Amino acid sequence: MTPIKVNFVGIFLVTIGYFTWSSGSYNPHRAEPGTPKKLQYLLEPPVQVEVAGRRGDNVTLPCILRIKPIHYKIKWTKLEPEQMGQQNIIMISNENAFKPYGHVGRRASLLRAHTMDASLLLSQLELGDDGRYQCELINGIEDENIVITLRIEGVVFPYQSKHGRYKFSFHEAKQACAEQDGMLATYNQLYRAWTEGLDWCNAGWIHDGTVHYPIVHPRPVCGGELPAGIRSYGPKDKNHDRFDAFCFTSQISGSVFFISGSFSYDQAVHACKRQGSELALVGQLYAAWRFQKYDQCNGGWLKDGSVRFPIVNPRKHCGGVPEAGVRSFGFPSKTTHLYGAYCYR
Repeated sequence: MTPIKVNFVGIFLVTIGYFTWSSGSYNPHRAEPGTPKKLQYLLEPPVQVEVAGRRGDNVTLPCILRIKPIHYKIKWTKLEPEQMGQQNIIMISNENAFKPYGHVGRRASLLRAHTMDASLLLSQLELGDDGRYQCELINGIEDENIVITLRIEGVVFPYQSKHGRYKFSFHEAKQACAEQDGMLATYNQLYRAWTEGLDWCNAGWIHDGTVHYPIVHPRPVCGGELPAGIRSYGPKDKNHDRFDAFCFTSQISGSVFFISGSFSYDQAVHACKRQGSELALVGQLYAAWRFQKYDQCNGGWLKDGSVRFPIVNPRKHCGGVPEAGVRSFGFPSKTTHLYGAYCYR
C-alpha cells in the first residue's frame, strides 16, 4: 500500500473556487498610522526585536531604560488585535513591586538584572504565548513603548477529519488541533512553514478565522498558474463553512517510541499500556519528527485512529517521496491487523 504524504507535498485534489494569492491581498496586521517619535526613556531599538523559544522554555523579553523618570510605572501587555482590553495586560510594576494579571502573568516576573532593567521573564512557554508584546513606560506626561515579538519555534501540520476532507467548522478545527496537542496556526506560522517547504493542496482554518493553503509547487489543480505562495479564501463563516485545519505544535516533554507488530487499533492501545504509555497524538509525532529527528519506516496507529510514520531521511522504500515528512495511511478500519503502534510517555 502506498502511503499518503502529509506535510510537505499534498496530493489530495481540491475543488478550486474563488481565491486570491495572499502575498498581494492578505495582511493580518494593519499598519499603524503616524511616524513614531524618538524615545526619551526606553532604549530603542530594543536589545532584540524578536525572541524565539520552544514550548516549556524560559525566555526574556528585553526592555531597558536609558533614563529614569522621577515617578513611573512599567506595563507589559500582549498585543492581540482580535482581543484588546484589560485581559491583555500581563503585569504592571513600579520600582518596588509588580502586580501580575491573567494566565500569562502567573508565569511572568521582572528580570531586574540591574536598576535600569524592566525586561520580562516568561517561564514555561506555551503554544499560545506566540505573538507581540509591548513594554510601556507610564509617567503621566510622556508615555512611551517598545514592541518585542516572541516566536514559538514549532511545526505546522495539516489535519483532516476521519470523516474526510472539509468537515470542520472553525470551532471544530480549533478543538481538533487541541486534541492533537496543538492549536490552530497563526498566519505567520503558516507563512514560515511555507518558506520551509510546506505544500498542501487543501484549504484549512487558521487562528484568526481565515482560510488558506500553502503552495510551493504550482500546479493546475492547486490554484492554476498563480505563482508559489499562500492561497487565501479570506475570512469565512466560523459556524457554517467547512474546511480542514492547519495546526501548530512545539517540542514535547516526553518521547515517542514505536512498538513493532501487526495490531488492530485496540491491540495497539494495550501494547502501549503494557509499556506504561499511551498511543501518541498526531502533534506529538510531528514534534518528535521535527525536534528529536525521529525516523521510523513503519506505519503505526495513533490515538486519533490514523496510521502514520515519520521520515527524516527519505529513502525509496519508505513512502517513495523525496522530501522528509510525516507520511499517512489515513484512517483505516480499526480492526485491520497490519500496523504497529506509536506510543508516548
